Amino acid sequence: MSKETVRKTRWGIFAAVAIALLTVGGVLRAGIIQMPDNRSTNGGGQKVPLNFDRNPAPVDLGNFKNGYSSVIDPALPAVVNISSTKVVKQRNQMPFFMDPFFQQFFGGQMGPMQQQQQPEREESLGSGVIVNANGYILTNNHVIDGAQEITVSTQSRRQYKAKLIGTDPETDIAVLKIDATNLPTLTVGDSSNLKVGDQVFAIGDPFGIGETATMGIVSATKRAMGGAIEHYENFIQTDAAINPGNSGGALIDLHGDLIGINTAIISGQNGGGNEGIGFAIPINMAVDVMNQIVDHGKVIRGYLGVEIQDVTPEVAQAFGLQHGGGALVADVTPGGPAAKSGLERGDIILKYNGQNVADRDELSVMTSETAPGTTVHLEIFRKGTTLEKDITLGTLPSNGKGVEANNAGPGAALKGLDVQALTPDLAQQLNLPPTVGGVVVSQVDPNSSAAQAGIQQGDVIQEVNHKPVHNMDEYQAAAASAGDQPVLLLIYRQGAGLYVVLQPQQ
Repeated sequence: MSKETVRKTRWGIFAAVAIALLTVGGVLRAGIIQMPDNRSTNGGGQKVPLNFDRNPAPVDLGNFKNGYSSVIDPALPAVVNISSTKVVKQRNQMPFFMDPFFQQFFGGQMGPMQQQQQPEREESLGSGVIVNANGYILTNNHVIDGAQEITVSTQSRRQYKAKLIGTDPETDIAVLKIDATNLPTLTVGDSSNLKVGDQVFAIGDPFGIGETATMGIVSATKRAMGGAIEHYENFIQTDAAINPGNSGGALIDLHGDLIGINTAIISGQNGGGNEGIGFAIPINMAVDVMNQIVDHGKVIRGYLGVEIQDVTPEVAQAFGLQHGGGALVADVTPGGPAAKSGLERGDIILKYNGQNVADRDELSVMTSETAPGTTVHLEIFRKGTTLEKDITLGTLPSNGKGVEANNAGPGAALKGLDVQALTPDLAQQLNLPPTVGGVVVSQVDPNSSAAQAGIQQGDVIQEVNHKPVHNMDEYQAAAASAGDQPVLLLIYRQGAGLYVVLQPQQ
């Protein structure tokens, strides 16, 4: 069985590790991957009757006298092995006919033997969880992505050809259906009740050797990796051993309830092994996605119509906010729900329906999980004042840009940053819309902290310390007034606005 691990190195502390999604035999997906825009198919509009248990009975510790078999044994039959096969390319059976030596004899016209083609097939293994006795199975999208054939194998050694009901690459969820009844299932728990330190068990089929259970605790909740794994990230982090082939498997609690779908690990530079840092999709998110796929054939998400970024300590200080956290509005989509409700560029969203917003990732998840047409209550910070706004969400466009997260990090002062006037010719070269004005970054000293902050040639500076910049004179005046203090820039790049804080260069 072939195995390949694709790894993506992350910034800072993640320079020595890689994030890998756990599929054996195919490509172990890692980092930001472009997925098909729409592979969902209508599941018939039937609601999956799930067995939710929000108030499980107290755990009888006497049952654990000799271990945890009373929890794990009933769960094992509901975890299945998933084998998917796809054609990855066409390979010529007789490549020597392409050699110029043979071309001279055939005059460039190959006979029928040269036309013989043989498909090369790629197989991958993963896991899945039966959540409905009539054959509905939850797994990861990357387990079955691009598959022509999907086979489900149960603990009782029965095999079924699975039908793909639909997928959601944005959360890495896929829903399968097999033609069977009276199947063993797992009770669906409530992942919102999880606390750091809760004991959990990971069940899957690593390396295709059969159902395997490992034990650990919840190491963190609401974990996000800045889009390195999925677009919408709200992971349960656990130290329960998760290995290749566990993707799509079950994360259960002490009650035996399903509280997550195993998805990814952080592994060392050589990749592949468990390092005690695993991630699972919370079951509340997974079930919501599954039900939408079954009901509508796709996931319909709420749309706020803003571009957002994290509020770093430097950004908080520049905006006069006494604490970090929240999501900074870098741009507002004209005509979108946020614009209609008076949300402005530079607002910091602190609360969403009464819940604190920790960062941009959390706001993205909150918005995506709210149905279009819902009126949400936001608490925002604007120019030293806390305001409240009610916004009725729209429907996320098919391009997925309803709440667009942008990275912005601390930077340096304006030293090493050269700008020039934005002429009509330059605006045309940069493909800028007529409404964009400012000055253009012409050069960035690679040794400056501006370069380290990510300022790029071609960026358009629109504001300096909240002051609009329309020409070189206004930019120079604003830059001079900044003195030795930090500078807040609003730049325009590739169709989006972005705030960047620059500290005085040492």
